[in-house]
Amino acid sequence: QVQLKESGGGLVQAGGSLRLSCAASGRTFSSYAMGWFRQAPGKEREFVAVITTNAGDIYYADSVKGRFTISRDNALNTVYLQMNSLKTEDTAVYYCAARGRSGSAYFPNQYDYWGQGTQVTVSS
Repeated sequence: QVQLKESGGGLVQAGGSLRLSCAASGRTFSSYAMGWFRQAPGKEREFVAVITTNAGDIYYADSVKGRFTISRDNALNTVYLQMNSLKTEDTAVYYCAARGRSGSAYFPNQYDYWGQGTQVTVSS
């Protein structure tokens, strides 16, 4: 069992940057692969990025590749999403998710735990 809480969302102009953080509870954070998803109004939740337990495998959605960076600090029980060169189409609620199993995962139903989400709004 793990609890997740996102922070760092807000309003930013196109071309700007934000860094999202996800704080996780528990003593076994390092054993979970961590993912970021986002959901815009009227759309399905979509994959953004994932980082494995040892950070040896990182994968990004094509829409954010080269602009977003996922990282983790196991000592702080925290995963980050650095978002650069933001576009209006990045506007969404961003969710942190934890997968308590090995292997890469790119779909919401492959994750076991979710945070409450943090709003990111990019203006033109």
